[in-house]
Amino acid sequence: MEEAQRPRSHTVTTTASSATDHFSTASASGSFAYDKEFLRTLPGILILAEIVLGLLVWTLIAGTEYFRVPAFGWVMFVAVFYWVLTVFFLIIYMTMTYTRIPQVPWTMVGLCFNGSAFILYLIAAIVDASSVTKEQDSHNYNSWAASSFFAFMVTICYAGNAYFSFISWRSRTVQ
Repeated sequence: MEEAQRPRSHTVTTTASSATDHFSTASASGSFAYDKEFLRTLPGILILAEIVLGLLVWTLIAGTEYFRVPAFGWVMFVAVFYWVLTVFFLIIYMTMTYTRIPQVPWTMVGLCFNGSAFILYLIAAIVDASSVTKEQDSHNYNSWAASSFFAFMVTICYAGNAYFSFISWRSRTVQ
């Protein structure tokens, strides 16, 4: 009598790893890039200035009763929107993510971003300055006047980065 064949049992080995294990091995192997020299370039310095000055613009307005003057809603939108995107672009440039996604035309993206930021911030700065009125509450007046000043300063920074983006875009299209 022949014995019935039993199915063989298979040994399955599983391992678990945490995200920190992956990150530490990935950064040790060099796949996580960090460009510490970027902040020493003029575009890097301008991006830092845009972040600091943009933060001042929207915090100076947000600390007041800005909702009583509808024009400040526009200034807040522009300031917060471009502040968040500028922080995002700083992270992209610092981690050199743009080198890992070559399908994106980064020079064109930078030119469009900085050009639109310059134009919309210029409009917002003019709206901000023209909306500042002397009130009984000097806190609102001082904050609005300071935000207007910083809005023009950040506009200059975006204009500078738009210029550098244009030079970079132009050099890529000539090749």
